[in-house]
Amino acid sequence: MLESSRMRVPLKLAVPAALALALLLILNQTKVQIPKITYLFQTCDHDKAQWASFNEMYAYDPVTMDENIEEIFNRVSQRIPKVALESIEKATSAENSNVTIINPKDKYCIGDHLLVKVQAYDYLGDMKTYGGDYLRARIYSPASNSSASGKITDFNNGTYTINFGLFWEGEVYISVLLMHPSEAVSALWRARNQGLQNIKYTGNFTSATEYVNRECNFELDTEEDICSYEDRRDNEAFYCIKPPNFPCEALTHMNSVNRNHSYLTEAEQRLLNRSNIGVDISKRLKPVNVFSCGKKLSVPTEKCNLGAYYSIPSGYFSHNRWNPIYCQMTMFTENEKLKNFLKGKKLFLIGDSTVRQYIRHFAEVLKIVDYFNHTEDEMQTWQKTLLGINLEKFIYIQWKKHTFPFVTQSFYSIKEDTYMARQIDQIGGGENTIIVLTMGQHFRPFPLRIFIKSAINARRAIERLFIRSPRTKVIIKEENVRDMDINMERFSDFHGHINYLVLREIFKGLNIGFVDALDMTIAYASYVIHPPVEVLENIISMSFTHAL
Repeated sequence: MLESSRMRVPLKLAVPAALALALLLILNQTKVQIPKITYLFQTCDHDKAQWASFNEMYAYDPVTMDENIEEIFNRVSQRIPKVALESIEKATSAENSNVTIINPKDKYCIGDHLLVKVQAYDYLGDMKTYGGDYLRARIYSPASNSSASGKITDFNNGTYTINFGLFWEGEVYISVLLMHPSEAVSALWRARNQGLQNIKYTGNFTSATEYVNRECNFELDTEEDICSYEDRRDNEAFYCIKPPNFPCEALTHMNSVNRNHSYLTEAEQRLLNRSNIGVDISKRLKPVNVFSCGKKLSVPTEKCNLGAYYSIPSGYFSHNRWNPIYCQMTMFTENEKLKNFLKGKKLFLIGDSTVRQYIRHFAEVLKIVDYFNHTEDEMQTWQKTLLGINLEKFIYIQWKKHTFPFVTQSFYSIKEDTYMARQIDQIGGGENTIIVLTMGQHFRPFPLRIFIKSAINARRAIERLFIRSPRTKVIIKEENVRDMDINMERFSDFHGHINYLVLREIFKGLNIGFVDALDMTIAYASYVIHPPVEVLENIISMSFTHAL
């Protein structure tokens, strides 16, 4: 159980008032502040030179944690368009924008590049003069179940180029979606970091004879007594209003709901209606024809190694198999191959339900492990810890959710919860231990500083793990795209993409594996929070390739 203590005074956000005012002024600027020839939603090779290594910038010093968080936050903020929405007519219109092929040919060859230009226009038909639109680009061939994402460059003047590598033969279709206009991107960034009112947490306090519910959150503005559930070492904390006649330790369950609240204006909310999300601006383009031309793609000879990650596109699907373009991936889809790989190993899965898919796939689909039966007669929902074992092969697999913030309407037990960093600290590690982490989806509705702090603490826990057990394999399963018919203010893929970029920066330099689930799910167009089995098997295979 998380350590608890009582406090009378409600916690305020740990940001000086002067800095908060300065950030507010910045967010109200109309000038677009994106560096030249970059695209916010793309991890490009040249970006690596712009960031110093994490170890050099952020030495372990609890006193400077807030300064470290502000440093990362401000560097992200500088890359976000700051656009005041005067009227919807001035926002980017998918219907009026156009896509053209820069290098049209009657015949393309495998290994060629297909170059596409996007010109953005507003609803009045005027050409946009600034960038920052959130685009999503892919090519695909249904006949062979092949697909790949594209590399986007933003020229900050309403013009974008997209570079697609051509990796397979056949008729290739082009898809360019306007996920959000820059005006919506600016609004989403402001809203995310404006406060905590969009999500309401309820804590369930229990005794032998009764229970009572009270409001909880990362901060509470109340004069009532407060229960503090905190990790003092890592400065992570969550709070609940203390009910009369109940000790703070009586908190056993938690849930959350979306409040009837918004930080967006009415016009900004209209931009985030489902009809304006993921609109195709490439529908007039005809497919292109790609031939072998006597060429063969060069096949990577090196295995995908720990400590390396690559910019989008990092690979492509062909016949539903993911093919990294920089390294070799081993497929783990056969039962015997998986059992032999996992023989004698402990696999710890920590995070949200997208990494919970691993253990469910092993236990419920492949049936290579059996669940340990939970016999507690209490309120147990899908968020409970799962344990799968195979006594014949001595396989041990455990999934456990990360703790606050965890977003779900059903009440879930927090009796055994600890922050992700503490969960890592509790693992002994060793050459037969694999840890797969994911964090991001449940952090989307909350200010980015909360996510940055949790990620920094997780990194430091991994550093401690490597000191005591340097041969432990640690894999980061990165965020994947999700549904388009959700509440965008809280759960937009824009928020996920920001988390993705921050996570890569914070964990850079560690000898760990990165599984680019974002690139895979963009390429496959699997717009569901839990990717289909065809994608999941490739995500698992990439995870275990890193752990070989």
